[in-house]
Amino acid sequence: MKKLGFIVNPVAGIGGKVGLKGSDGEATLKRALELGAVAESGKKALVAMRALKEAAGALDIYTYPGEMGADICREAGLDCTVLGRIEQGHTTPEDTIRAARMLRDAKLDLILFAGGDGTARDIMDAVGTTIPVLGIPTGCKIHSGVYAVNPRTAGMLMGQYALGKVRETREAEVMDIDEDLFRQGIVQARLYGYLQVPNESKMVQNLKSGRGFSESASVELLSNYIADTWEDDTLYIVGTGSTIAAIMKRLGLQNTLLGVDLVYGGAVIASDCTEREILRTMENYDKVRILVTVIGGQGYIFGRGNQQISASIIKKVGRENIIVAASKNKMLSLFGKSLYVDTGDEEVNQALAGYIRVIVGYGESVMAKVSA
Repeated sequence: MKKLGFIVNPVAGIGGKVGLKGSDGEATLKRALELGAVAESGKKALVAMRALKEAAGALDIYTYPGEMGADICREAGLDCTVLGRIEQGHTTPEDTIRAARMLRDAKLDLILFAGGDGTARDIMDAVGTTIPVLGIPTGCKIHSGVYAVNPRTAGMLMGQYALGKVRETREAEVMDIDEDLFRQGIVQARLYGYLQVPNESKMVQNLKSGRGFSESASVELLSNYIADTWEDDTLYIVGTGSTIAAIMKRLGLQNTLLGVDLVYGGAVIASDCTEREILRTMENYDKVRILVTVIGGQGYIFGRGNQQISASIIKKVGRENIIVAASKNKMLSLFGKSLYVDTGDEEVNQALAGYIRVIVGYGESVMAKVSA
């Protein structure tokens, strides 16, 4: 029997759909709730635990009370041993650190945790590299390389670990992102440290990579192509990232580098939008398209840094109206690997799976496989 620890950061990712680009700090949490945000970390963690259920007979699960783990285990039909105490509805990063230390001291084989980059930092502060861990991605910013590619895969990997099919571990990077600068469109990341994760490259996401100078020509060409095929009678939901920023610059439009903008008739009609604002605006337009890029090094097109473009929005727009653009170098760096989607809705994830066209130059495109 393997002994598995399970920790959930209940508020991880709560700022995503409302455009706050993070969830760290009491002020951000308060603002997210004022904007109508709903906690979704537990729902995603539940997907992982349900995927784990088939191997539950090979696991003893230890967790923290209520929304930090026990509630999710019980909803998934999993027996668990509950340690510690929390104030339900008022958990803090200190609760995550205490939980991780308590689970470490219980001599477990691995800790499975749900959160984002901030949660990964808390876990690292608590356990370092003394015990293997794996993250269930539920946060807004997931630059660190310690997370499974999506919640369902996290549960599947834990099942393989429980059955002894995955035994080796490796060190993976935990990144520290300055949230205040991130909200201003500035990505300032530094290496915070390392955690030990299961050594299964197809199921654990890579560290996010930056943009290289050599891809500038490719981005310029694809920007020209998209500008020349732009339709002024269409509402465009414009995603995040430097490639999208280059396209917007070619169009002569201001954009929110790390936010979602709306463009119609050759003008930006709304900037840095929340999910609710996008859904409300869409009601007034017959033709709507989504423009997104691929996250370098990781391969995500939805679910990392653009949670405002939610499953509900993707459903309404339709797969056929999604435009994906990425440089040739970025796509070559992912050669042989899938692109990923992690919308939080399994039905939408599966609808997006398959092959999708990615624009890589002027009139040039490649067909890339999307995995859910």
